[in-house]
Amino acid sequence: MNKTDLIDAMASNSGLSKADSKRALEGFMDATSGTLKKGDKVSLVGWGTFSVANRAARTGRNPQTGKEIQIAAKNVVKFKAGSELAKNVN
Repeated sequence: MNKTDLIDAMASNSGLSKADSKRALEGFMDATSGTLKKGDKVSLVGWGTFSVANRAARTGRNPQTGKEIQIAAKNVVKFKAGSELAKNVN
């Protein structure tokens, strides 16, 4: 499912227009991104939690040459599924 498919599904499930569904999805994405950028978590009870974790710098290997390279530290987004989402998937 891509973004357009998700907007279509949101519109059909909620009774909103596609334009309203697109604005709602973009609002959710903007709010989530801004919250994660500040280092806070986004928790949707029963569905899941988005959080930011720091991945430490490490030594990697170039698969073509085998030469060691340094990989810089960075922040990564993590998602932990909630109980309702996990139950609905299985």
